[in-house]
Amino acid sequence: MGRKDRFEAYRNRLFGYAFALCKDVELAGELVQDCAIKALSALSVPTDEAAYRAWLFRIARNLYIDRLRRQKSERTAQEDFEPPLGQPLNLENVVVNAISVRQALLRLSQNQREIIVLVDVGGFSYAEAAEVLGLPTGTVMSRLSRARQALIAQLSDDKVVPLRPRGGRAKQKKRLE
Repeated sequence: MGRKDRFEAYRNRLFGYAFALCKDVELAGELVQDCAIKALSALSVPTDEAAYRAWLFRIARNLYIDRLRRQKSERTAQEDFEPPLGQPLNLENVVVNAISVRQALLRLSQNQREIIVLVDVGGFSYAEAAEVLGLPTGTVMSRLSRARQALIAQLSDDKVVPLRPRGGRAKQKKRLE
């Protein structure tokens, strides 16, 4: 497998991770592109697949941190996410739950979001996440535990904000009455 093919196997997961870090589709795409450039032009690349994956995610994380440092004077690194207000969506529970979890995840601090995305979404082991973050494994485990507790707190009934209905059904229901 060539270098490009090897990188391509992780492109979507890297994009998901980058998006979780920055909450911006365009910026996430740029981070993945910059990561590809660095990875494909590197003189030395890990041969072990787990080490390679951790190496790629660490590159993406470092690129994000570097970008934050450069932009610090222009704007705040962390922006609060305000979900739309209104009534709950009239969709199946699976979709509603996915939206709720996504909103709650975006409300977490960048560090909490990052550790959850690496381990729970990205499927990294504690040791792999520790390598990506440059932390001891025990620290990753304790931070993940606190991040999961924070996510659960965000999903409590008093924190979940219903979304506005798209229309249509509410108007139709009114006409039938």
